[in-house]
Amino acid sequence: MAETHVLFVEDDDVIREATTLALERDGFVVTAMPDGLSGLESFRADRPDIALLDVMVPGMDGVSLCRRIRDESTVPVIMLSARADSIDVVLGLEAGADDYVTKPFDGSVLVARIRAVLRRFGHAGGPGNGAAAEESDSAERGVLSFGDLEVDTEGMEVRKAGAPVALTPTEMRLLLEFSSAPGTVLSRDRLLERVWDYDWGGDTRVVDVHVQRLRTKIGQDRIETVRGFGYKLKA
Repeated sequence: MAETHVLFVEDDDVIREATTLALERDGFVVTAMPDGLSGLESFRADRPDIALLDVMVPGMDGVSLCRRIRDESTVPVIMLSARADSIDVVLGLEAGADDYVTKPFDGSVLVARIRAVLRRFGHAGGPGNGAAAEESDSAERGVLSFGDLEVDTEGMEVRKAGAPVALTPTEMRLLLEFSSAPGTVLSRDRLLERVWDYDWGGDTRVVDVHVQRLRTKIGQDRIETVRGFGYKLKA
């Protein structure tokens, strides 16, 4: 099996070195960079399997770097933030990050989160081989239609009014989960478990931001908020 290549962008020397060693002990190949500009250069040169980006790095901050990466690739991105309640968390998710981890973090927690992201991306040794090549357990095979929205669960393609819709692997998994139960209210906890592979709870902001991102692509009124319960795809 090919080794998993991690791009790690962190300006704190101690955190960068300690985290790199911890990841390498778990079998990852790590390229560590101290700032956003060198991180972007490394991403373009090496095409890693996953990127860990600290929010506050010099040259180009982590949110801007995430946005640049997302413009070029569907590679999974995890943001690292020093404050769980920081607006930076939401900004990172809105920029296209798939998840985030709060600093200080335990090495085993970070590794578990990385492995969870890679599992749901159907990791096969490189970027771009994510959920677009993976079939959701819950989605039926074939093409599902919801008005002018078509979800091809075999080809992992989405079309709106006949035009293709570009989704990240996480957005695709989220849409497949909704498509498997149209008209049914899905709680945030269920979505965290089914889409993000969390079996220990998590921050529901991850769900909320991804739902909003999905709405901008498939139609704002396509996914309905059911206050106090969760979301549902209009049948």
